[in-house]
Amino acid sequence: MKLWGGRFTKETNALVHNFNASILFDQKFYKQDIKGSIAHVTMLARQGILSNEDKDTIVNGLESILTDIENGSLLISSDSEDIHSFVEQTLIERVGEAGKRLHTGRSRNDQVALDMKLYTRDEITEINALLKVLMSTILKIMENNTETFMPGFTHLQKAQPITLAHHFGAYFEMFKRDRQRLFDIYDRMNYCPLGSGALAGTTYPLDRELTAELLYFYGPTLNSMDSVSDRDYLIELLSALSTIMMHLSRFCEEIIIWNSNEYRFVEIDDSYSTGSSIMPQKKNPDIAELIRGKTGRVYGALISILTTMKGIPLAYNKDMQEDKELSFDAIDTVKGCISLFTGMIDTMKFNNEVMESSAKNGFTNATDAADYLVNHGVPFRDAHGIVGQLVLYCINKNIALDDMTLDEFKAISPVFENDIYDAISLKTCVEKRVTIGAPGKEAMNKVIEINKKYLEEN
Repeated sequence: MKLWGGRFTKETNALVHNFNASILFDQKFYKQDIKGSIAHVTMLARQGILSNEDKDTIVNGLESILTDIENGSLLISSDSEDIHSFVEQTLIERVGEAGKRLHTGRSRNDQVALDMKLYTRDEITEINALLKVLMSTILKIMENNTETFMPGFTHLQKAQPITLAHHFGAYFEMFKRDRQRLFDIYDRMNYCPLGSGALAGTTYPLDRELTAELLYFYGPTLNSMDSVSDRDYLIELLSALSTIMMHLSRFCEEIIIWNSNEYRFVEIDDSYSTGSSIMPQKKNPDIAELIRGKTGRVYGALISILTTMKGIPLAYNKDMQEDKELSFDAIDTVKGCISLFTGMIDTMKFNNEVMESSAKNGFTNATDAADYLVNHGVPFRDAHGIVGQLVLYCINKNIALDDMTLDEFKAISPVFENDIYDAISLKTCVEKRVTIGAPGKEAMNKVIEINKKYLEEN
């Protein structure tokens, strides 16, 4: 039985029914649909539109449906057009005439708008919690590696020495901004569309403020046409999820590089790696590669909804049904990727000696050698040229700056003295960078304390 069958004299063509139906995917928010219906009938009873007896009957019926769906004794039927139809039909079967009053003062347009907002709000909360766990894992790695020296890169070329804590701290900042975006979206979307009707409100004396309060919204939406046709919050969410995936993908790319035989900075745990069907020596960073690959999938959802919404006139149009599958898939993809990435880095082994050796042999302390000369009265431009000669000399001899003898230093510039070795040691190069945000241990410890406080308060 369809909720709208009275106007029609023919049954819907089976292909049309299947094409039009959304039950196969919108059943995902059965919980939100029932929760919204309970708030709706509670408000109707408070307003005298529904008797308290009917309200109690309906609420008990809805709660029994929720319990039975969750314990598996009630299966959601694909014969229904959508989850709203399934819940209402099942309610009528269970409680009889009172169930037919559930939909008083409500349209499927404001009902689906509510369900989608409730579902999105719940998912934002979950994603936020997953990001917090990821950031806690990153912070733990930072705390343990304030003196783990490694090369910092620009253009994928070794540039200056940093620490592993500093490198991971960059991603902490990225994920912090991701959480801030989610908070912003939550606040902007947290207004209740229920009571907007199909597009023009209703003649029933609904208390929309009460409905909003019962469902923990900040208040009701203020334009019924916008309420049923607004999908901005989904566009914003998919944009934020795309940014999260971009950050994960960048991190994964680095881990894939670091895991290679040429770098050997890290070793991914066996539980987060796979092998080759033909090459027995292989240990592949498949999780990192899949997360990197799934980023395009989330981007696709964002482009899809933007394209769907760009030509839709007010108010509700069936095109908007396309928001669900792509949003559900993107949300599930991001949640899975965050969880797997967290587990991967939490179990990953860092090869500290290899990273430190790479920093030494990559001339990451060359800038500090130039600064040494400047501090001894050599103009910077001349110092830059002298250190360039040092680097060329070391490349030809296949040694690091630290391996040069004092005579070799002096042969290129007599300004060098024994204190050059301390000046270009990785420890000195890193720890003398003490401005907030820099990799020096003192600065990093300040940032770590700030990050701890952030996670405690958010």
